[in-house]
Amino acid sequence: MDEFGSCASGGGFRPGVDSLDEPPNSRIFLVISKYTPESVLRERFSPFGEIQDIWVVRDKHTKESKGIAFVKFARSSQACRAMEEMHGQCLSPNDTKPIKVFIAQSRSSGSHRDVEDEELTRIFVMIPKSYTEEDLREKFKVYGDIEYCSIIKNKVTGESKGLGYVRYLKPSQAAQAIENCDRSFRAILAEPKNKASESSEQDYYSNMRQETLGHEPRVNMFPFEQQSEFSSFEKNDNRGQESISKRLSVVSRVPFTEEQLFSIFDIVPGLEYCEVQRDPYSNYGHGVVQYFNVASAIYAKYKLHGFQYPPGNRIGVSFIDDGSNATDLLRKMATQMVAAQLASMVWNNPSQQQFLQFGGSSVSQLPQIQTDVVLPSCKKKAPPETPVKERLFIVFNPHPLPLDVLEDIFCRFGNLIEVYLVSGKNVGYAKYADRISANDAITTLHGKILNGVRLKVMLADSPREESNKRQRTY
Repeated sequence: MDEFGSCASGGGFRPGVDSLDEPPNSRIFLVISKYTPESVLRERFSPFGEIQDIWVVRDKHTKESKGIAFVKFARSSQACRAMEEMHGQCLSPNDTKPIKVFIAQSRSSGSHRDVEDEELTRIFVMIPKSYTEEDLREKFKVYGDIEYCSIIKNKVTGESKGLGYVRYLKPSQAAQAIENCDRSFRAILAEPKNKASESSEQDYYSNMRQETLGHEPRVNMFPFEQQSEFSSFEKNDNRGQESISKRLSVVSRVPFTEEQLFSIFDIVPGLEYCEVQRDPYSNYGHGVVQYFNVASAIYAKYKLHGFQYPPGNRIGVSFIDDGSNATDLLRKMATQMVAAQLASMVWNNPSQQQFLQFGGSSVSQLPQIQTDVVLPSCKKKAPPETPVKERLFIVFNPHPLPLDVLEDIFCRFGNLIEVYLVSGKNVGYAKYADRISANDAITTLHGKILNGVRLKVMLADSPREESNKRQRTY
């Protein structure tokens, strides 16, 4: 239980580790303010049902809240209703930032798998073979608004197999149906649509758990946890058949803006550009994302495919076949990974920054600058004793650039006195003898990617102001 930090105090039932997900989807994951006390969580979430426990995740050393919490309910429908009604709400009148509420992923889930948006709203039931779709709808409409019903039929004879699906508009309605319908229906949450119906039927009969909710690990609503990065790639895709490129197609049932698309895919370093494409015949969201290198594109595809944005809406991410040779792209990816490793070696070993031995040959300088930014020609540096007129603060993602590359970049705007890195941090500073040169550097370089590293370039605070606040390293 250490991972949950401090737990709720007081009497009453407290679930053990093995029963945290019994019934499935009865635990919610919260992103809250670090200053929100447990008492406020209990007060705001208790109206939705019986709370069995609350965990506020805390730092192991400082014991301060990390702004993350879990609430375990006695029933799945209670957790789903809490998610539906509290997501995006403010916990108190003094809060300015709304909270985020998701159904927590099952602790028994060993690896990530793609999740369809209907996984919490579509149920699978056993019915009499005489039932029509209208009979099925009539039986289950008492639990909520139904989007559709369907009956599985024999492809040859057209006869019912005695199995059907009911899709609700809200997860809480599906949970209510499973909890309250007659046990003869043996209702469970359905498998995603991308699995064959035959597989669903086999799983239904072989894995049913005595009329409880579901049998599979549920939605991963916090997709950036530590896990096998390419497990879904290995599980669901065929490397030999799938095209690979630096360009990705993004599809969503909900329209999105360019800013929203950028905010999602900029999580992966190396984003070159993104573009939203309008479809006049539907309300679906379509977009194209391109990265500077194939490694970033591969990582983004298999990390963000199935990501839910907004919650409940699953986005689909796939490669766009641009005619590139997959073998050449993979070779380039390997080269880029080696280059990144070399850059990391140089950064971690300052003695190697000026002279690097590689493959038995002497290399006196790092590779040339690779970027789509139009840079001015190199200019001489200002003398070291020149008075400083402006200082720039530089943030690197994912790692700092070598010093000689930084000098090459920032001296091109003229009047550069010095550029230096903060030891052990992903930040640095540039000193200029002229404010116009410094402003030109900000205008040209801020938000740009050079040699696979994204730069944030801004005016630095005065030394007195910086001494009173913690260094920013992002």
